[in-house]
Amino acid sequence: MKLWGGRFEGGSSEVFEQFSGSLHFDKALVFADIEGSQAFARALAKQGILNAQECDELVRAFAEIAHEAKDPAYFDGANDEDVHTFVIRKLGEKTSLAAKIHTGRSRNEQVSLDTRLYLRTCARTLLRQTADLMSGLLELGRKYPDAVIPGYTHMRRAQAVLWRHYLLAYFEMFARDFERMEQALARINVMPLGSGALAGSGFPFDRDEIAADLRFPAVTRNSMDVSGDRDFALDFLYACSMIVLHLSRLAEDWILYSSEEFNWMTLGDGVTSGSSLMPQKKNPDSLELIRGKSGRVFGDLTALFVTMKGLPMTYNRDMQEDKEPLFDAFRQTSGALSMALAVVDSVVLDAAKPAAAAEESWVIATDLAEELARRGVPFHRAHQIVGRVVLESVKAGKKPSDWTAEELMNCAPEFVPEMHRFLNPAEGMKSRELPGGTGPRAVAQAFAEAEARLAAMRSRLV
Repeated sequence: MKLWGGRFEGGSSEVFEQFSGSLHFDKALVFADIEGSQAFARALAKQGILNAQECDELVRAFAEIAHEAKDPAYFDGANDEDVHTFVIRKLGEKTSLAAKIHTGRSRNEQVSLDTRLYLRTCARTLLRQTADLMSGLLELGRKYPDAVIPGYTHMRRAQAVLWRHYLLAYFEMFARDFERMEQALARINVMPLGSGALAGSGFPFDRDEIAADLRFPAVTRNSMDVSGDRDFALDFLYACSMIVLHLSRLAEDWILYSSEEFNWMTLGDGVTSGSSLMPQKKNPDSLELIRGKSGRVFGDLTALFVTMKGLPMTYNRDMQEDKEPLFDAFRQTSGALSMALAVVDSVVLDAAKPAAAAEESWVIATDLAEELARRGVPFHRAHQIVGRVVLESVKAGKKPSDWTAEELMNCAPEFVPEMHRFLNPAEGMKSRELPGGTGPRAVAQAFAEAEARLAAMRSRLV
């Protein structure tokens, strides 16, 4: 069954049918298509094109299709052009009114509506999953409130930080991801029906009423824009890409931190795997897959971005290529978030290991130099003094804790006995109590604020 054809004397070639058909992937939109069509039937009744009985008959028939479509085998053997023609064909098997449902509606606006309805659900799912992951990170922070780890730059130990402070860094990344997805959802959640093919509908539908029926807070403003617009889809793909980017960075950290070389943490058996040859192996496959699947989502964004870049106004069939990237990006992002939460829940931190790594390295060098500066030593001079202490330590194989107060004062007259306490990483952190710093009080405050912010985010989920 075609929704077009009167202009043509012959049918489509088999190769064109196979090349252009999209039912094998856009069948994922079936429930969105039905929901939108039910609302459109009610809009047609308001216009007098359908009477109340006809409207009810169509709405019931669509509901039956929705129920039947829950069976995975429902689409077996179907060779319809796309999900829209499939639904109309199924509708025609149930009621003689099927031919009326397309009155005043273009497939262009129908596709836009279906995609928005589908993505609206996807975005809300990802928002919930992101909030769940953020909650998991906070719970992991509660388990080890006083743990100290080295912070890194250039993958070299740089300064000591609290484990909670480290986790809050990822909390901030995912908080921004939550905000980005909310912004994408706001652009998705705009009702396009009434736009026609590109010039607007020839029937005076009450677009605000249709929007209210479908729980859209607003209607689109320009019919040509609707026909050619996939910005909302790109916004969704970008938001997904940023989520998996941050998941990939977290995965990379924890692949390292759970390795024998670091040995800070243990991952649960449920999120790791072994080797078919080497009996000792416990591989972080879950994290490696998160890291790997991020590339697929970046590819989904790139694919649609490049597809859209040269399209003239308004609709072009190229835009059919938006569906598979969208479906894939949602599946991969949702799966990665679920996997990441399972990993977070499984982590056991051996707090003594990162603490020892901090204590045996010179992560306290900046703390010592800043204490000199606070006592009046020009910072460049303080930097040189401490750098010389580090150099001598490297040559002698000494750790910070190996230095006595007297040895420090013998190294440079600017040192005083009280500065010896800054050779303990936990002491230097106490000087970093400004908002956003790793000082214990600052982190405790940030942690409490993060809990409150997360609660506010959850309150916005519907």
